[in-house]
Amino acid sequence: MTHTLVTFLGRGREDEQVGYRRATYQFPDGQSQETAFFGLALARHLEVNSVVILGTNGSMWGVLVEDLARADEDEDARLELLEAETRKTVTQTMLDRVASIMSQTVGCQVSPYLISSGANPAEQYAILSAIADAVPNGEVSFDLTHGFRHLGMIGFLSAFMLERVRNLNVRGLWYGALDMGESGRTPVLQLDGLSHVRHWVDALDRFDATGDYGVFAPLLIQDGVPEDKAGCLQRAAFHERTLNLSAAVQQIRTFLPTLNAPLSGASGLFQKRLAERLAWASQTRLAEHQRKLAFEYLKRRDFVRAAVFGWEAFVTLECERQGLDFKDYPGGRQPAIEQFEKEIELQPDWKRLAFRLLRTIRNTLAHGNPPYWQESRARAILKSPDRLYKELEGAFQRLLNEGHTT
Repeated sequence: MTHTLVTFLGRGREDEQVGYRRATYQFPDGQSQETAFFGLALARHLEVNSVVILGTNGSMWGVLVEDLARADEDEDARLELLEAETRKTVTQTMLDRVASIMSQTVGCQVSPYLISSGANPAEQYAILSAIADAVPNGEVSFDLTHGFRHLGMIGFLSAFMLERVRNLNVRGLWYGALDMGESGRTPVLQLDGLSHVRHWVDALDRFDATGDYGVFAPLLIQDGVPEDKAGCLQRAAFHERTLNLSAAVQQIRTFLPTLNAPLSGASGLFQKRLAERLAWASQTRLAEHQRKLAFEYLKRRDFVRAAVFGWEAFVTLECERQGLDFKDYPGGRQPAIEQFEKEIELQPDWKRLAFRLLRTIRNTLAHGNPPYWQESRARAILKSPDRLYKELEGAFQRLLNEGHTT
């Protein structure tokens, strides 16, 4: 699989003719390399297949090429680049002319790309687009050491974008911490922890939008949670989506003891938030489980599941009221609804109307049947997401919230 390193090129702070000062970079595995250009040392350390170098028209392109070139190798192109660098008039054509020099010395495909300084949103978007176009399929690592300080942030964001948009595997984020050097050694930092935090934020957003507990499983496994425990969340998501709520509850309850001890890594930062999102399963009554999920899915505007769980919660409550077995459909749940319908004229108007509305919306959304009760009103409700939200919320409040607050 192709592994690409994306690195940025800036301008040397100490001597614009010499470039970055040389340093001995110490990698986490104990290996070290002396170089003025950390990105090239990192490329050798990671044994990548290709390197993408991004820099502005004022970056030290000429100095970099002089450092890599052999004597008299394409001297005209090198001199042209050195002069253009001084005037900040470097063009992509000039960089293309010296790409082969860099590739031969580094030992893999090197692709230099000219980017803007990223001074405004339009330029920042353009840099992200350039990175997405330059990186081939496979794996990618980022060197966030050099260039303008804000380019490191753009590089970090582009890693996230490539994962989501291009489905690439980001292997690592690296930083050569020159200011942290001691005893002639400059530590090389892996910033993967920041990437893990970003993955957790993304997973929480996806869960809040979809209710899929499975998004947390790979992150928990990465931080040491046993696969069989983390897998409970994936199984719970499956059971909930197939409306087997008792099985979903069982899987979540099997997982919950994992949260009694501190989690390691980035998972520990989000442990409390995860517990909050799973707290509903600690309720003991089926009706309470169903009621909680009805409101949760309504909040996500997942109207189909909200209506289904709202209806099932009402049926379970009726089974409890009538002393019937809520686990038995032909012997408990169906008779409970039949009995309620027999007594419907004895119910107060607010309850009768809420029942008919919930039943109609549930049947319409679950089965695709046209509404049959107060047809014109129901059709109007189903044409407006805001009105559908409001009507379902009202029905839930009237039918499911006896003795509860949401």
